[in-house]
Amino acid sequence: MTIGSRPAFLAIGAALLGGALFSLVGVPAGALVGSTIAVTALTASGLKPSVPGGLRNLGFTTIGVTLGAGITPNFVADLQRFPLSLAALTLTIALVMLAGSLLLARLFSTDRTTALLATSPGALSYSLALATDGQKSRGDVRVIAVLQSLRLLIITVILPPVVALIDSIGGAAAVPLPDQATPLGIPASIVLIAGSFVIGIVLERIRVPAAFLLAGVLASGVGHGAGLLEGRPDVFMTFFGFSIAGAVIGSRFSGITPAELKQLLGAGLAVTALSLGISGFMSLATAHLLDLPFGQVWVAFAPGGVEGMSAMALALGYDPAYVAAHHIFRLAVLIMALPLLLRN
Repeated sequence: MTIGSRPAFLAIGAALLGGALFSLVGVPAGALVGSTIAVTALTASGLKPSVPGGLRNLGFTTIGVTLGAGITPNFVADLQRFPLSLAALTLTIALVMLAGSLLLARLFSTDRTTALLATSPGALSYSLALATDGQKSRGDVRVIAVLQSLRLLIITVILPPVVALIDSIGGAAAVPLPDQATPLGIPASIVLIAGSFVIGIVLERIRVPAAFLLAGVLASGVGHGAGLLEGRPDVFMTFFGFSIAGAVIGSRFSGITPAELKQLLGAGLAVTALSLGISGFMSLATAHLLDLPFGQVWVAFAPGGVEGMSAMALALGYDPAYVAAHHIFRLAVLIMALPLLLRN
C-alpha cells in the first residue's frame, strides 16, 4: 500500500486531527491517545484506515528517539545514589505484572502475552510497539491499548491531588514548574531520527523485537548520555511520531463491540487500582526504610509515563532527579525483560 492511497490518508488525517485536539485540551499523552481514538472511530464506522509499513516504522523510531533523550550524562550517577530504592522498584514492577496478569487471566480470560504487555507499568509506547511489531503481532492490541491508556489517564488525574493532600498533611511546600528544556533543532532532529531509522532496519533484519523503537532509544540515549546531544527532538516531529503510532493502534480495532469495550474498561479500572495499591504499599515501605517523603517515592514508583511523573515531581516540590532516574530505570528494565518473558 502506498502513502498516497485513500486508507493511508484517512488514517493519517484522523490521527493528526485527534492528536492535536487531545493535546490542546491537556489529555496525558494526548497525541497518542487522541490519534488512537480518532482512528478507532473511523474503523468502527466501517472505514478501513491503514498505515504503510515504512511510515509506521518511522513513527516508532521517533518515539524511541524521544524516550532516549531522557538519558542524561548524570543518569548513571543518579542511579548510584539510590540502589536500595531501585531494588524496591524492581520488586514493585514484578509484583504489579504478576498480580495484574493473574487478575486479567482469572477474571477477564486474557491470554498470557496480552496480559504481560497490558500490565507492564509505565511502558505504554514499548508495549504497543511490541504488540504491533511488523514481523509478528503479539497479543490483542485492542486490550493492550485500552488498558495501558486508561491506566496512564487515571494515574495522571488521580495521583496529583492525593499526593498534594499528603503534602498538606506533612507540610511540604510546592515549587513552580520550570520551563521545558530547549529542544533539538529541526536539522539535528532529522539527522538523529534518520540515523536511528537506518539502525532500525539493521535490527529488524536480525529479528530484534520492536526494532525501530529500540533503535531510537539506543541512538538517542547514547548521544544524550555521552553529552553529544541535549534536548528532545523537535516538538512537531515528536507529535507526528506519536500520532502515527496511534493511527497504527486504532486501525487494528476493527470488529470491537460495545460489550467488549465495556469489559475492557472494567478490566482497565481493576488493573489500575491494583497497580496503584501495590506501588503505594511498596512506596510506603521504601519511604519508611530510607527516610524519604512518601509522596516522592510514590510518584517515582507509580506506573505512569516518564515525562508526566517527572513534571508532577517538580510541581509538587520533590526531587526531580530521583523520580526521573526511577522511571527511566524502569523503562530500561522492561525493555530488557519483556522480550525474554514473551519468548517463554
